[in-house]
Amino acid sequence: MAKAMRVMGENLKLCDGVAIVLDARCPAASYNREIADMVGGKSVLYILNKADMAYPDAAIEALHACGKQAVAVNATDQRAARPLVQAMETIVSGRLARNREKGTVRPMRFLITGVPNTGKSTLINLLAGGRKAATGDKAGVTRAKQWVKCGSFELLDTPGVMPPSCENQTLARRLAYVGSINDDILAIDEIALCLLEELAQKAPQGLMARYGIDGGTPLEMIDGVCLRRGFVIRGGEYDYERGERAVLDDFRKCRLGRVQFDNIDDLKSVGLI
Repeated sequence: MAKAMRVMGENLKLCDGVAIVLDARCPAASYNREIADMVGGKSVLYILNKADMAYPDAAIEALHACGKQAVAVNATDQRAARPLVQAMETIVSGRLARNREKGTVRPMRFLITGVPNTGKSTLINLLAGGRKAATGDKAGVTRAKQWVKCGSFELLDTPGVMPPSCENQTLARRLAYVGSINDDILAIDEIALCLLEELAQKAPQGLMARYGIDGGTPLEMIDGVCLRRGFVIRGGEYDYERGERAVLDDFRKCRLGRVQFDNIDDLKSVGLI
């Protein structure tokens, strides 16, 4: 992570603007304040990606209210390209005007950054109109910086950078839910049970539709998942590991419906608004 921050710092002077990509389901959890501090006086656009999986309107309104440029998009939808381009052009409009006055014609350069698995490379591919940057549904796909020409822009894709510490354990768990933390280093059983508990509060209709679950303790809910999905091993016991991984997979693929984890107080707690 220190290397990735150093690379960003070295290339920042080449860029006219910065796009900080957040996960719309948990914009506070996916906000790395060190990145925002590093960009200094550069024009910044906050992109709440995966908006089709969340309810991002309140967060966008709050960001606009405190003078920040922000847009909510679904980078897998080609229709998102136009509003995204318009938002990027808006934040560098002053630089574009000065370049025209000087007779300078060159693409505007953007640094694309954020924590792992927020969809930075998918956004770049959306703008480029094709597969130019490597993508995946897990953390750590982008390993090195890469410049990509996208119409009137040149975009610098960078590896995801996690915050140096995750003091708020609720926000840290939400990063685990959305796949920003590598599953191989997580206690999947704990994460899945916590996810079920939060979903029971924030998206109970999805649990009912997918698993027939109507509340209960996390352990009772994972029993319900295993029963509905037929995850039973020899002796009639439930295969909890399969059930837990199924919950995470169903959530990440939006089979449980839209979910909004972070609220306005969460945004304030991390200094995003």
